[in-house]
Amino acid sequence: MKLWSLIGNSQKLDGGAMYGNAPRAMWAKWSPPDEHNRIELACRALLASPLAGRTVLFEAGIGAFFEPKLRERYGVVEDRHVLLESLAAAGFKPEDIDVVVLSHLHFDHAGGLLTPYVEGEAPRLVFPNASYVIGREHWQRAAAPHPRDRASFIPELPGLIEATGRLELVDGEYSQTLGDAVRFHYSDGHTPGLMLSEIVGPERIDGQPHGGVVFCADLIPGRPWVHVPITMGYDRNAELLIDEKKAFLADKLARNVHLFFTHDPGCALAGVKQDERGRYGTEHEVAELQARTLAA
Repeated sequence: MKLWSLIGNSQKLDGGAMYGNAPRAMWAKWSPPDEHNRIELACRALLASPLAGRTVLFEAGIGAFFEPKLRERYGVVEDRHVLLESLAAAGFKPEDIDVVVLSHLHFDHAGGLLTPYVEGEAPRLVFPNASYVIGREHWQRAAAPHPRDRASFIPELPGLIEATGRLELVDGEYSQTLGDAVRFHYSDGHTPGLMLSEIVGPERIDGQPHGGVVFCADLIPGRPWVHVPITMGYDRNAELLIDEKKAFLADKLARNVHLFFTHDPGCALAGVKQDERGRYGTEHEVAELQARTLAA
């Protein structure tokens, strides 16, 4: 199995929103803002092939489905479908994708499933042969969102996915589609039922998977958010998220599971470390993955 980090469309969002109650003097050192107070964010996907005998895409980034007015409002930088270009550079076509795993259905993680915006045309799915693996609890949230996060969802998307007949809703550690090759963890602090996918490592210690890579999604969007108190203004329950993150990082540190970041513009993969004060950080940082083996 080999891994690729695939850049999707990038964003610029308000730094204060991305760093919650952290003061600007602190977060501006990590993410320098522009004149509009916006910071650079990646929308990065992870490709694994062969994984459980399939070519698997973890998330799809924000894509290019927004009409121009909304693209500007939400800070989408490019007007073309960058993820498809990244796939092609890695040697894959859209029809090669067998499985898409989604941590959640917010537009900056799932919009890349859709064709680019064309005035007067309805959006379509871009991966014609893919099955979709999504957490059941979050699927229910997407079907009936709360007013606080309704704007984060794409109304047409659940129907398009369901119409394929290739949707698996998951509510446990493993899915039928991927078996024991991918282990799922869950978090509710950012959005109900956020599903974190761990590509299981080649070792087992005391019966537990050891090594591997976990897609951190919006539990930990990038390196600055590894610091446990740092949360986003977009999180539905910051105190719960902090508790979840602390337990998550302790587990990944103990089992040597590396973190894959979707929104960090400068880092795709990193190991977890902890200093003498108990503060978590990152080490062995990797900017991008290009046909990298899990053991590399």
